[in-house]
Amino acid sequence: MNTVFLTELAPPDANVYAIVPEMIVAATGIIVMLYDCFFPKQRNVTGAMSLIGLISSGVMLATMWGGDVPASSWGGMVAHDNLRLSFSFVFLFVSAMTVLISTIWVERENVPVGEYHALLLFATFGMMMMSAGSDLVVIFLGLETLSIATYVMAGLRKGDLRSNESAMKYFILGSFASAFLLYGMALVYGATGSTNIAGIAAKMADPNFPALLLVGAAMMIIGFGFKIAMAPFHVWTPDVYEGAPTPITGFMAAGPKAAAFASFLRVFVVGLPLIAGVQVSGYVHNGWITAITILAILTMVVGNVAAIMQNNVKRMLAYSSIAHAGYALVGFVGAGLATTNEARDAAIASVAFYMLTYAVTNLGAFTVVTILAERNDRRTEFEDYNGIGFRSPLLSFSLSLFMLSLLGLPLTAGFIGKVLVFRPALEAGNTLVTVMVVAAVVNTAISAYYYLRMIVVMFFKERASDWSAPKLSTAMAVALIISIVGVLYLGIFGDRLIQRFSTSLPIAQANR
Repeated sequence: MNTVFLTELAPPDANVYAIVPEMIVAATGIIVMLYDCFFPKQRNVTGAMSLIGLISSGVMLATMWGGDVPASSWGGMVAHDNLRLSFSFVFLFVSAMTVLISTIWVERENVPVGEYHALLLFATFGMMMMSAGSDLVVIFLGLETLSIATYVMAGLRKGDLRSNESAMKYFILGSFASAFLLYGMALVYGATGSTNIAGIAAKMADPNFPALLLVGAAMMIIGFGFKIAMAPFHVWTPDVYEGAPTPITGFMAAGPKAAAFASFLRVFVVGLPLIAGVQVSGYVHNGWITAITILAILTMVVGNVAAIMQNNVKRMLAYSSIAHAGYALVGFVGAGLATTNEARDAAIASVAFYMLTYAVTNLGAFTVVTILAERNDRRTEFEDYNGIGFRSPLLSFSLSLFMLSLLGLPLTAGFIGKVLVFRPALEAGNTLVTVMVVAAVVNTAISAYYYLRMIVVMFFKERASDWSAPKLSTAMAVALIISIVGVLYLGIFGDRLIQRFSTSLPIAQANR
């Protein structure tokens, strides 16, 4: 009997080359951690090492894009497709920018630099595994690696009660959401007999327990909804973003959100597709499409209306990130309703491009907020920005550009990103989805109030106290220049990158 069992086992498809980018990031994190143990005084070295590791991983990813890498390896647990590659570039960019933005913060807050950079690299590794994972087990392991590192980073400013509160809230609510996600995955496994995304898609034609599949999908929506800050699972976002150190807030608003979207897309769009002529798949597919459409409308409304009432810049950007999750969900629904693999891949690429444009713009805004915030984020109220417009033209005009890009002004990255995610949803021809797109356009108009409010405060408000422009370090200047160039380049010449994201490799999946 044992002999029969052994002969039925398939040989492991251990393709090390397929996961080299992730291995580089993880190895760099370990090296940074060990280096900090032996040389804790050399504060600038670990940042340089982190940047070298992130850039090396990005170069390896670029060489793999057109290389001879199988679409699926490690027993179908790791995918190599556009979804993985495009989102991984977003993660690496976000992490590299966070290292640059953090240079001034780690000095004035006196935080353990090596520990911080190691945690950032391990979080990046978790994000990359979430986009590469083609199995629910790998996705969950990547999510927990990311989450644990992020919980610690949120509370890294140990002497600040707001930072401690932020980390505790994030940990408790994050653990609760992870339990929902894990239990949903368990139910899907019980319904289909597989944790592999392609296996789940193949079993959609005849699941073992259709009711379990529906409940499992609903619980996974709750789990992923927490990670992307989708209403009504967004309640943690404002307090956590306000209390966490500003560079880490910028990281959380861009990186983990994009990672959750990558896994969310793979599990639902690829793993729970609509199969023609199969009634069960129709129930499940129509159910999650309707649920996410309604939640997307709610997310946009809650994010934008709440942002109007904020007087703290970080809380305003927190609610703004909730609204932008709603905009990205428009492209998500468009990908789910695509009738061909090509249309679906293009819709997924549009979501990846949107997350990139949002990351570039948002990190640029948080760069300026970090520079102006001073120690312990004391200067983050709107009134702290009164009258700085012409006293610090570089910072004020840069922040104005980022606000206009978040609004979606033409010729900026935010405009192209919104056009791309709205288009596949409109092309679906679904009435409810069309209502969602109209709601997105209306909410974009609403968001003009609080984005333009920042510009008005900087240039048209009188300052009651003396203020001198802060000095700009080399690393912060580089981060600011990258963000400005990125916003303008993606807004004007972004078509090349869009084509790259959507036409190079097919999404790894079972045949539809």
